[in-house]
Amino acid sequence: MTRIWDSAVGLLLATGGLLGLTPLFGKLAAQSGIAAAPWAFVVSFGAAAVLLGVLLARRGGVGVTPHRLRYFAVTAAISYAIPNLLMFSAIPHLGAGYTGIMYTLSPVITLGLSILFGLRRPNALGIAGIAVGFVGAVLVALTRGEAGQPAEPFWVAVGLLIPVSLAAGNVYRTLDWPKEAGPIELAVGSHAASAAMLLAGMALLGDGVSLGPLAGAPVLVLAQVAAASAMFALFFRLQAVGGPVYLSQIGYVGAAVGLVFGVLLLGERYEPLTWAGAAVIAAGVLMTTKAQGGG
Repeated sequence: MTRIWDSAVGLLLATGGLLGLTPLFGKLAAQSGIAAAPWAFVVSFGAAAVLLGVLLARRGGVGVTPHRLRYFAVTAAISYAIPNLLMFSAIPHLGAGYTGIMYTLSPVITLGLSILFGLRRPNALGIAGIAVGFVGAVLVALTRGEAGQPAEPFWVAVGLLIPVSLAAGNVYRTLDWPKEAGPIELAVGSHAASAAMLLAGMALLGDGVSLGPLAGAPVLVLAQVAAASAMFALFFRLQAVGGPVYLSQIGYVGAAVGLVFGVLLLGERYEPLTWAGAAVIAAGVLMTTKAQGGG
């Protein structure tokens, strides 16, 4: 664990792998009759609760200042609540694997925003790796989802909003990172804020806080909470070690994992072009990790 905690490459692969489980769990939740908002709440509330327990076991806590409250609120909205709502809403229409592929557009948008805001720019090999990964993403997108089931344009558009929100979050977290704040502390505060936003949204816009269907899938809920807790502990550490552009590469890893699990566990089927695109994406990840210096 110590070695992974200090390795950009190890953090990238571990975080991306856990991210790739999210669409899988999301589709299983939809098949169990759980709506998008309650499932997004599971992700944030579960991660916040488990990681808070870790902090308390270490005799730590979450420091609260006006700056941190702002950071928690903005991060919660653009990094978790909004993209998770979009993702879990789109999965039943696009498929888990295809929705996961939307993650692969995040690095390109993150790079553009990072340059715009004057953050560290990757070297030529890193930029080339991102470009190669993007080409792979385009190849995959051309297939428009599962074989024989082309996605509706509206849901494709919803899916495309996911990487835009994620990229904005990647850059914001670096620009406004609170000084002397640890990664687990930031994960707890941000996810607690996201859970509160989702609860408020369900209460104001829906038929009250409808969390009842969650009781019908306890094993799935526990699996999602465990994966989310581990992922977000590593996620903030990866942000600190690798920076926003490198962090965004978890989308490539997550998309590949999502495709594989979508086929093996959910019976999804994809065209040969989809798999060719996934291979190109993998090449892009190798290039960017080499550009990072091997972590």
